[in-house]
Amino acid sequence: MDHFFSRFFTVEHILFNLIILAIITLLVDRITLTAGAITMFVFTLFWFLGTSKYKAEKEKKPLVYTARLKRLMVTVLVILGFLWFYMIDIAYRGIQLRDFVAPFINVDPYFLSFGMVVVDIFIPLFLLLSAFLMKPVEKQIQKGFKKQARKKLASLPHLKVIAITGSYGKTSTKFLMDAFLKERVRVCVTPGSFNTPMGICKVINNNLDAHHQVLILEMGARYEGNIKELCEIARPDISVITNVGLAHLETFGSQKAIAREKSTLARELKPGGTLILNSDDPLVKEMAELRNDVKTVFAGSEGKVRISESETDADGTCFKMSVFDDDGNRISKEDFRTRLLGKHIIQNMSIAAAVALEFDIRLKTMAVAASKIEPVEHRLELKERDGLVIIDDAFNSNPVGAKNAVDILASFKSGKKIIITPGMIELGELEDEENQKLGEHIAKAGLDLIILVGDEQTKSIQKGIKKAHNGAAPNMRIANSLFEANDILKEFASPGDVVLYENDLPDTYNS
Repeated sequence: MDHFFSRFFTVEHILFNLIILAIITLLVDRITLTAGAITMFVFTLFWFLGTSKYKAEKEKKPLVYTARLKRLMVTVLVILGFLWFYMIDIAYRGIQLRDFVAPFINVDPYFLSFGMVVVDIFIPLFLLLSAFLMKPVEKQIQKGFKKQARKKLASLPHLKVIAITGSYGKTSTKFLMDAFLKERVRVCVTPGSFNTPMGICKVINNNLDAHHQVLILEMGARYEGNIKELCEIARPDISVITNVGLAHLETFGSQKAIAREKSTLARELKPGGTLILNSDDPLVKEMAELRNDVKTVFAGSEGKVRISESETDADGTCFKMSVFDDDGNRISKEDFRTRLLGKHIIQNMSIAAAVALEFDIRLKTMAVAASKIEPVEHRLELKERDGLVIIDDAFNSNPVGAKNAVDILASFKSGKKIIITPGMIELGELEDEENQKLGEHIAKAGLDLIILVGDEQTKSIQKGIKKAHNGAAPNMRIANSLFEANDILKEFASPGDVVLYENDLPDTYNS
């Protein structure tokens, strides 16, 4: 609602209508229609040429004009074109032509000006209407893409489909699996966070070739039924479930509902397939009971693949990985060193290793691959900028990942330590509670500067920070946007300092 009054129904709208009302009330009998038309044209020209009110001051990510967006824009233009001609017709019928202006002005300029303001106000509704009208068309287009993807998969009987889901860590684990597997087999993997039906179809239809032996698909879920829809496109031979957290709690309502949705990947696994589960997550471990016609492999402290002696520093993470047989006997062990940051990365690596073992890839081969892995973009990605060490964890954060990122920042031995964050979103009823816990965690980390993006968005974090400091005010600054936060950073930081960007998604909530 705040954005409605700041972006759409604005002060300018009110002033423009007051001008129209003033002219009609005070001047309509004193000026000609030509003069009125020119007056309204000038005001309208300045109004519609100035579009800055619809844009952020800077674009963090430019708008991509996809085919679907273009179809939506054409539909909106058709609606606006219809409204324009309808308004002209009403203005023509309602005008009372006067004296010498009749040959030049044959529509009411005041009504047209008012009509354009009304249309301008309700453009968001026209977008919704256009999306509603185009929904059957988009559904048919998507149906065609899905059919094409299923047909292509059916033509590749040798292909093994690996599907991975989880509340967090699935993208990182996916790329770790890719790194391990491609040492021995030809792999096609969905890029980035392509985990929707159309994202998966695009990869299958455009990127998957006959020479590929393995297809790795990330399957995301925001609502119940999402994973089943994805499995109907590509039913997995190997299902991987990393964890059940609080991500998208706002749409699922409870962690139990999230677990039920994630477990769909186990239920949709092909008979005789392999189910790989994180044994350190109780909700995931329980999913082993869902199937008795598949091979189940655990990765974790009590699983087939286990991690020990882990350490994390500014150069990355090192640990020992061991493989155990069904009787609990160690059958192999290897030292791993990776540039990836965070103790949580070793859990993802153990899950990826469990998948690689299904393809008879040795631990030593995996260790070599791990040493060459580059960080995933915006997920604890280590960078250098203007002499500063940047930990880029800007992808939408979750409670576990956010706390791990703060711990990594605190582990640096040199330079001032700075965090920039707007907190976490999409946690439903637990959002305030989890953000307060994050604030307490940040406060106890001993950081030199805390920059919070958005005063309203970060109220809970501020509360947690002050609680941990017994009400005292630490070195904390509030910024209205990510760009303002960067300006504060420039004033405070110096070469050698370390900066953590933890989740940059919701800063526009407060602009």
